[in-house]
Amino acid sequence: MITPDHNIIKPIAIVLPQFHPIRENNLWWGEGFTEWTNVVKGRPRFRGHYQPHLPKDLGYYDLRLPETRKAQAALATKYGIYGFCYYHYWFNGRRILESPVDAMLESGEPDFPFMLCWANENWTRNWDGSYNKVLLEQKYSKEDFVNHARHLIRYFKDDRYIKIDGRPVFAIYKDDIGEDIEKYLLLFRNELLKNSINVFLCRFERNIGTSRDLNRAFQVFDAGIEFQPLARQFSYLINYNNRLSRRIYKTLKKHFCFCKNIDDVYVYSHLVDNDLKYDFQQGWPIFPGVCPGWDNSARRRDTTAIIFDKSTPEIFKLWVREKIRITDWNLLPERFLFVNAWNEWAEGNHLEPCEKWGTQYLAALQAGINEM
Repeated sequence: MITPDHNIIKPIAIVLPQFHPIRENNLWWGEGFTEWTNVVKGRPRFRGHYQPHLPKDLGYYDLRLPETRKAQAALATKYGIYGFCYYHYWFNGRRILESPVDAMLESGEPDFPFMLCWANENWTRNWDGSYNKVLLEQKYSKEDFVNHARHLIRYFKDDRYIKIDGRPVFAIYKDDIGEDIEKYLLLFRNELLKNSINVFLCRFERNIGTSRDLNRAFQVFDAGIEFQPLARQFSYLINYNNRLSRRIYKTLKKHFCFCKNIDDVYVYSHLVDNDLKYDFQQGWPIFPGVCPGWDNSARRRDTTAIIFDKSTPEIFKLWVREKIRITDWNLLPERFLFVNAWNEWAEGNHLEPCEKWGTQYLAALQAGINEM
């Protein structure tokens, strides 16, 4: 049972469950595919580029195994992480990558707080949900939101599920799903209320896939969650020169076949500096977010990658400490700090120990919180 304490910082790490084979990935990407398949294929793209990111303490684990889930929870507990936010995949009743969370629910182990985020993007051949070759498409309807709410009841009633004043916290990855979102979410809420569940709805605050109308958004959602490094303020890093260079590149590529994909490379410390100058809440209840890094080149080997170079545990610790300091906690009912991510290995974004840094990012997160 989770005991509430509204006066301490509670880091919640986002967890990707794609570390076990499933039928769909076998069909689309090859037999036995898991996230590790991409991870080990990472290669440096420029001098000093840290690739591949390879796991250390926990190894190349399989999330179907209870000992793996227990080891993750034990490591997170050791470094002061309050809970996990698991990506949850729902396509009109079709579930994907559900086995680890379902096994955790049924077994009662590990005894570690968790919540769900509906990763409601299309599954595509290009990994970011925005390209044309769709493998699984998100389609929305009144009936589906009602059915989805009914499905989630058993998770929300679990004693380990993260709640705010008794309300289970449920996040939605993208809210730009059409004009009917208010009607859909009202149906979703009401169906849960029939079962005495008053859900606490959050949306991820991103620079794409998120409604810019905050007044409208927070009539529907109880709070926002910063999704780093692609939060709303990320657009400020993309200056005119960057956009101009990409337009020139696209023109050259159209006419000259020797032009290869060009990556978007940023300096991690610039991300941190830019973020700390930005009023991310603007008077709204938005939970702060940070990330230890980002480099999706292992996942996007044949197309443009986004890379934040020169991340270090020391800079990450500074970001954690200062992010906590600048957050207006009076706007929020809990002191949650969301960390993206626990194990996004193919995006170079993980608190889990790697061969280069070991547990230093976990220690940096804990130290940044303790220095406040």
